[in-house]
This record gives sequence, C-alpha cells and structure tokens, in this order.
Amino acid sequence: MIQITLETQVSDIATALPKSTDLFRNLRIDFCCGGKVSLQKAAEARNLDPAEVLDLIKEVEEKSERRESMAPASFGEKTLIAYIQEKYHEELERELPALTPYITKVARVHGDGHPHLLRVQEIFKTLRAELLDHTADEDKNVFPLILEFLNNPSAELKEQVRPHIFELEEEHENAGRLLNELRDITNNFTPPDDACGTYRTVYARLEQLEKDTFEHVHLENNVLFDRVRAKM
Repeated sequence: MIQITLETQVSDIATALPKSTDLFRNLRIDFCCGGKVSLQKAAEARNLDPAEVLDLIKEVEEKSERRESMAPASFGEKTLIAYIQEKYHEELERELPALTPYITKVARVHGDGHPHLLRVQEIFKTLRAELLDHTADEDKNVFPLILEFLNNPSAELKEQVRPHIFELEEEHENAGRLLNELRDITNNFTPPDDACGTYRTVYARLEQLEKDTFEHVHLENNVLFDRVRAKM
C-alpha cells in the first residue's frame, strides 16, 4: 500500500485502494480520465476541503486494514458467524451493487475492442445473483440452524443441517469455478496498457472480490462447517 497524501495522484489512490472509487464517485472526483492530478488539486476543483477528503480516504484505508488484522478461525461459533456476516455478507451486499455500473460501463465502452469483457459482464451478473441469494439463505435459515445444532447436537437437528451443508459447499464450488474463469479471461486481472481508469478499477475490484470470496469460503467450509461435521 502506498503512503497516501494530498500530493498523491487520484488515479494512484484508486489503484492502490480500489474501494476509494466509491468515495470519489460520491464526491464527483474524476479518478478515471482526469485522475492524473493530485488529491489536493482534485478536491479544490470540486470546492472541497482537501484535508477532509484525505481524512475520508484514510477512513476507507483503516477499515480495510482492520478487516485484515483479525484471526477468525479462533473465534467461537457465534462470533465466527457474526464475523462472516459483517466482513463478507454485508460487504457483498454493498460491493456487488456498487460495482455493477462500472462493469456495465466498461463492457459497453470497450466490449467491441475487448470482447471478453462481455463474458466478464455475464459472469459477474451470475455471481451477483448467486452470491446474494446464497448469503441471504445463510443469514435467514442456515446459520441459525447451525448455531442451534452446535448448542444441541441432536439426531433430528443433524438431519436438518446435513443437506444445507452439502448444498452450500456445492454453491461454493460453483462460485469458485466462475471466479477462476474470470481470472483466466482477464489474464490474471491484468488490464491492457491502454486501459482507462474505470477499466483498471473493475479489474482491481474483481480481484478483491475473488480474494474475499475465497477467504469467505475457507472460513465456512474449513472452519465453521468442520465444526458442524465434528458433532455429526
């Protein structure tokens, strides 16, 4: 991570801290075509206080760092589930809708010259629908059932939990296949040399989505679900 100051170019901030693009978008600071200017100048051009904008960026940066600093595998079941929901489920609910217009724009503007972007758009659309349905089912139905089973591992509850675990792991595998295809068709999320800022942002955020999803799946399959299987 670069050291972000008022002299850092907006485009460099967007590259190093992809989530900052949502802030730039809300503040109407151009991080794409007009991003090769310092944060100071970009803020002043929008009649914003540069120091206040920098503070907002630092908040985004600190939130990202806090999420990386925890050791969730050591948490109790209730805390682990709450962690998964806060870090991954709530983040997906924010990130997937927020990323959609960027992907739509890149596919529309650059799809003719880079036709794989149309497949990127298709994969993302499928991932968005499946991941949001998946996490909603976990939050509403599966996680409460898991907690009930772990607190009272009866034969009846075991038979209720077992098919859910099997189904969720299948859904995890499908998400992994889609993410692997995304990595393949984007050349490991490497944008072309002439890619604009939005194009680069899409690749950076898709790579972050891949990272977060694999961590998310690991915690469920190899930590939470293993605890369930240990009591079956």
